Parts: sequence; C-alpha cells; structure tokens
Amino acid sequence: MHAKIPACFKAYDIRGRVPDELNPGLARDIGRAYAAVFQPRKVAVGHDIRLSSLELVEALTAGLVEAGVDVLHLGLCGTEEIYHAAFSLEDQGVDGGIVVTASHNPADYNGMKFVSRGARPVTGEYGLKEMAEMIVSSALPPLAPSKGRESRVADKTSYIQHLLGYIKREELSPLKLVVNSGNGCSGAVVDLLEQELPFSFIKVHHEPDGKFPNGVPNPLLPEKREETAQLVREHGADLGIAWDGDFDRCFFWDEQGNFIEGYYIVGLLALELLSQEPGGRILHDPRLIWNTQELVRASGGVPIMTRTGHAFIKERMRQEDAIYGGEMSAHHYFRKFGYCDSGMIPWLLVCSLLSRKNVPLSSLVAARMAAYPISGEINSIVADPDEVIKRIETLFQEGEKEYTDGLSVVFPDFRFNVRKSNTEPLLRLNVESRGNPELLREKTEDLLRIIRN
Repeated sequence: MHAKIPACFKAYDIRGRVPDELNPGLARDIGRAYAAVFQPRKVAVGHDIRLSSLELVEALTAGLVEAGVDVLHLGLCGTEEIYHAAFSLEDQGVDGGIVVTASHNPADYNGMKFVSRGARPVTGEYGLKEMAEMIVSSALPPLAPSKGRESRVADKTSYIQHLLGYIKREELSPLKLVVNSGNGCSGAVVDLLEQELPFSFIKVHHEPDGKFPNGVPNPLLPEKREETAQLVREHGADLGIAWDGDFDRCFFWDEQGNFIEGYYIVGLLALELLSQEPGGRILHDPRLIWNTQELVRASGGVPIMTRTGHAFIKERMRQEDAIYGGEMSAHHYFRKFGYCDSGMIPWLLVCSLLSRKNVPLSSLVAARMAAYPISGEINSIVADPDEVIKRIETLFQEGEKEYTDGLSVVFPDFRFNVRKSNTEPLLRLNVESRGNPELLREKTEDLLRIIRN
C-alpha cells in the first residue's frame, strides 16, 4: 500500500479542513467505500449545522445510492439520532448510520462518524482503514446496476419517546434550567422535550447557526463555562446545561453556577442506573477512578475500567453487557441506547434525581468533590511524549503501575494518569487525591515540571 491515506481519516472517525482535507468528491467516494465494506441495505444519514455539511451529506448520499444502498435521510440532527436510528430501525431494514459533523472543532472543519449494523462503532481497525485504502488505491467497486432509493424523515417522535423512557415524568419537579445549545443542533430536541416536561427553560444561543456567531460550541472552554455560569446565577436556575455542536456530550453547572467536572457526573449517573438495576456493571475510563469505583461498589455494582475512547467503550459495553459507561470527558453510554453515548439522557436523569431527592445539585456532589479532589485534565505540548512518559515512570517507580490507557501510577493518598493524545503531540495529565487538596496541588506541580522541562 503505497498511496497515502487521506489526512481526514482518524482513529475513530473522519475529521479535516474543508475543502483541503474533506470535500464533496471525497465524501462521495466515502459513501461508495462504506457500502463496499459493510454491504448495508439501508443507511441512516444526517448532518450538523456547519455551512459545509449540506453539500457533504448530499455527496455522501449520492455515493451510497450509486452503490445500490437505500438512504434514510434525517436531515439536521445530532449524532445520537443517527445511533438511535441504527439500533431502533433494524426491523425496517436500517443496518448502518453516518452523520456529517465536526462537533466542537473549528468552523472550517467537518467530518463524519459511522456506525454499522446495530449501531456498532466503525473505527480504523474495523472498517475505516479498509475504506481509506480502497479509495486511494482506486479499488472502489463499479456502480451498482440499480441505484438505491433515498427517503427523508423529519419526524423525531420515536427518538423523543425513547429519551422520555429513562425517567418517570410524574416524579419530576418544576425545575428552572439554563440550556446553552451554542448554536449547535441540540435546540430542536430540547424544544420537543420541553412539550413533555414540567421544566422552564432559559434558552441561550438556541438557534442552529453554522456561522457560529457566538464561537464554536465547546463548553469546556473557560469563556464558555463562565457564560452559562453567569446565566444560572442571574436567573436563579436550578441547573445549567450545555452541549457541544452535535450534542453527544453534555455539561453541567449547579445552582450556584459552579461547573461540575464530568468525573463527578459519572458517579451520579452510575448510582442512578444502579438504583434501577442493582448489581449491574459500570464502565469507566482510567484517567480518574477512585470516586466512581467507591460509589459503584458501595451500591453493589461492579466497576470495570476500560480504555478511553468511544469505540473501545462501546465494544466493552457489549462484552460486559454493562448498564452504563462514563468518561470524565462528558461522554455517557447506555445499554438501552444501543450501548452508545447520548448527550440528552444524562440531563434527564440528573433532573429526575434532583426532583426525587428534592435537593440541589451542589449537595449531591460536594462531599464527593471533597473526598476526591482532582486537577482537571491538563494538556502539555511535548516533542517526544513517549520519552516523557518513560521519565515519569522512572521517577515514580515506587508507585503501583497500571497501563490500561497510558501510564497510571497509584500511591496510597494520590494517583495520576498521563496519556498521549491520539492526534496531537500532547500529553494529557489527570491527578486525584484522597481528600487532600494540598497534596493534589503539590503532585500536580511536580508532574507538570517534569513534563514541561
């Protein structure tokens, strides 16, 4: 294989600048390659709000149809709506899904996320690399003798009813919520859920707008956090919620406007799911673990550590038949949702929890945050990530080592994980302690000195 794989093909999806790295011609070939590798009968497709998305999804659809595949076009939608179609419409012949999105990447980017039959993830090892090689080596099969058919569906009723199935509406209180869509795709779904819920919504940047007049929707950016925090305080809201562009991640602020790290939300959701199914298996990533493991075990569940990344977690979810999986990066996976991640189910569950317990979010997480303070994920650009990890391992050789994802080192009172980025020359550091913020600060500073020197 001598031809170079297109730069937009990544480990788990496609992402690249438009039109240099991703354009309609390539999108059409991607549709034909997907059809050749997975041989679906009918594929659900959709797109986010980016200005380039419509042209790309039309080219993708043309490629699928030319390959003899029927296309169910969902139009403007979130990534999870494609997942839902892929696992819920199998009896109607849907055996794959593709969404054109670049989530929270810069405005000049776009991309695609894929699933196969039953919403199984498509990755470099499972299909993407084969698709890329087929394209660059001009090995795409000839056009099908008869084209596929395209049909369009705008009705979200089935998806909305599925989301509502995770809560008991009669138990809900009339909460006041600040919801920040960041001009992404989530607004339309919030509007439909609003009709079924007793909540009042303060809507921010609610209209989809691919020009991103208020910046790219990435709630992890400090300036984005502060905007939602201020609105929660200003309106006396019970909760703040924000999503990234394709709303497969969801972020929370408590009633005081404090941003709640995704790590503590994982623990909350694990308890909520275990209350519905005692003894269930809960997956978590290896970056921060103590809070999740303690809560899950105390509730009679089984915590299972797995590699970071949606593809690994979705496959392990299936293997373990886990009821829930959570990453500190705000991806939350649910068995009943085809083992896929959803940015809508988490906030519905949190609101259900607040309503039943009649307490503010801050009171549900304060004790856990004090018991296991964390550094938050800190990124550092380094020339040779492997060399730095090796040096850290040597300097902390007395600690217990663990290699599920990067290097984790455990001591009685603190632990840390350092791992390479999949796409950039970055090291990502996470540190946690057992109720000792001073020790946390000291060890974080020590590790950053090693990494950055």
